[in-house]
Amino acid sequence: MKTDTRNLVSITEANQNFSKVAKQVDNLGNVVILKNNKPQYILSKFKEDNEKNEMEILTIIARMILTEHSHAFKELAK
Repeated sequence: MKTDTRNLVSITEANQNFSKVAKQVDNLGNVVILKNNKPQYILSKFKEDNEKNEMEILTIIARMILTEHSHAFKELAK
């Protein structure tokens, strides 16, 4: 599974350059903020369509789980 590294930002970067991170959200749809090199927060643009917003967040979380535990899923698939 490929992860788009453009949407990964350290918590330090987000704290020091929030306007830059907000522009990334505008361009990419969301940004994953890392704390200690692990996904900790998701910053996304507020949309009136909450159902679509929730589905995007669930998709991001599912990708993170699948990436983090890919070795276990491969083992289970045997």
